[in-house]
Amino acid sequence: MRRFHLSLYLVLGVLLGGVIWLSFPAGKPAQPSPGVPTTSGNSQEGLSPILLLTPLAGLPPERVMLGEQLFRDKRLSADSSLACVSCHDLGRGGVDGRQFSVGIGGAIGGINAPSVFNSGFSFAQFWDGRAASLEEQAAGPIHNPLEMGSNWAQVLQRLGADAPLLERFANAYPDGLTADNIANAIATFERSLVTVNSRFDRYLRGERQVLTVLEIDGYRRFREFGCISCHQGVLVGGNMYQKFGVLGDYFADRTTTREDLGRYNVTKRDEDRHVFKVPSLRNVALTAPYFHDGAALTLEQAVTVMARYQLGRELSGEDIESIVAFLETLTGSLPEAAPR
Repeated sequence: MRRFHLSLYLVLGVLLGGVIWLSFPAGKPAQPSPGVPTTSGNSQEGLSPILLLTPLAGLPPERVMLGEQLFRDKRLSADSSLACVSCHDLGRGGVDGRQFSVGIGGAIGGINAPSVFNSGFSFAQFWDGRAASLEEQAAGPIHNPLEMGSNWAQVLQRLGADAPLLERFANAYPDGLTADNIANAIATFERSLVTVNSRFDRYLRGERQVLTVLEIDGYRRFREFGCISCHQGVLVGGNMYQKFGVLGDYFADRTTTREDLGRYNVTKRDEDRHVFKVPSLRNVALTAPYFHDGAALTLEQAVTVMARYQLGRELSGEDIESIVAFLETLTGSLPEAAPR
């Protein structure tokens, strides 16, 4: 009988180990982008898997201001109709609220635009992680024919005819106006867009009364159900890759698009099909629609789908209500000194 019990415990241990293994991210995290902190200074760091969000220090103000000007400059697009801010509206959570953004000539993209807020903390850029830094990311839309449809030669020619702008580049960079410096200025500005003082951050700092009973209960369920295994850290996400459909085939009843292949488009490895960068949940209440395909129109829908395909469970109405209440506590605001 003792041997039987021992064998049973071994079998259960193996099964449990398999379940735990499934919760780990698909693929290895990339190296952090420049400026991404390795520690948060959070007094709750040993207690909470979510870390306090604080602004990045040491950003040169002249580059931040220059980057803001470029972020709003439509001369970066081929027909001078679009700027970065066209798809990343700073007054709407850093997104445009569309399922797919509209590029030059009315071209429609095939993937949902992520928020630019807090992007400086992300370990890679784009849903498929094809850019290792914000500088690489900044160059992408400029050259994408479905977005800005331009190129560095055209952009440099246009900006080079602007004498005041040339002076600002000379003040910010020893070598003045270059493609690399355009990308760096935009990236530096984006690193300044840190949304501080969410109610959950205040909770982490010890203001226990700032959250309601429902919101605290939502955080408990968020942890206990397993959401926290992918959505943690300073961004509540943004630090690993994961397959969309760990415990169910999200793509079973649809025609798969190139964008649905996710990280496979970068690595060409079969195990990376439908693998995406886990999105940050910071300010998620402001950034509908959700997922790479913009298919979930509300936060309630997004939570339901995530539980079904990532956790293998159907949530009750009470579960969804409380988790959504918790997620709404992650909405922060730009620092007073940050550009708007």
